[in-house]
Amino acid sequence: MASPPRSALACAGYGRDLPAGAVSITLVKPFVQIATRPEDDVAATERAAVLGFTGLAEDQLLWARLDRDPFPDLRAEDISGIILCGSPFTVSDPVESKSEAQVRAEAEIFRVLDQVVSHDIPFLGACYGIGTLGTHQGALIDKVHGEPLGAVDVTLTGAGQQDPLIREAGLPETFTGLVGHKEAINTLPAHATVLASGRTSPVQMFRVGTRQYATQFHPELDIPSIIERARAYRDNGYFSPDEMEDVFAALRGENADHPPRLLRAFASLFAR
Repeated sequence: MASPPRSALACAGYGRDLPAGAVSITLVKPFVQIATRPEDDVAATERAAVLGFTGLAEDQLLWARLDRDPFPDLRAEDISGIILCGSPFTVSDPVESKSEAQVRAEAEIFRVLDQVVSHDIPFLGACYGIGTLGTHQGALIDKVHGEPLGAVDVTLTGAGQQDPLIREAGLPETFTGLVGHKEAINTLPAHATVLASGRTSPVQMFRVGTRQYATQFHPELDIPSIIERARAYRDNGYFSPDEMEDVFAALRGENADHPPRLLRAFASLFAR
């Protein structure tokens, strides 16, 4: 396997302490974090969150900034899995309205997903992962079930309660998820399995194959980090800027500690 170019994987040097009682993960083959956020400061804090919630060291989590670089030259047998984070990009927007960076990033992601599916590479996509993995697999993605920034109840389906990743994460049947998205799954193809649902957005998590996952809610964010993220995107249409502080006040009254367990479970379950 060719070594990934450092230009594509230069790490920001951020990290968080592991949760109390957590142990470090031992693996030989790294995971890859895909980022598509053009803002360097936002991308860096996202990187820090994923490192913290997975418990991975920096050299165990390669960083691919697809908004500016191609995906690194990696073979399926040389990585443990791929994590795709959220994005200001919206897959279902008309092509002519997309920026050059978005068109380039989506082409790279779909190329990667071809390999993910054909080689059964563990994959976890957060929010933007719903749009990209869903589109790749033939789902209808539109703006019917969009949700403004906030905390919502997420309920596991029967299949979700039996899913190995969810069981590894120890998620309860109903938990609080953090959302803020313009597009969502409208219909899934028959081969996809709904793992979690919500009142406004019926598909909050799904799986294709044996270990390819996408969530509508954000497992890579907790309350402080989603507020920080929202400030960076206050004018992107996820909420009314005039109501921003009221939205933040409501969020501070929530507890969304369960979703980040998915990242730790993904790293633990698929490390090799």
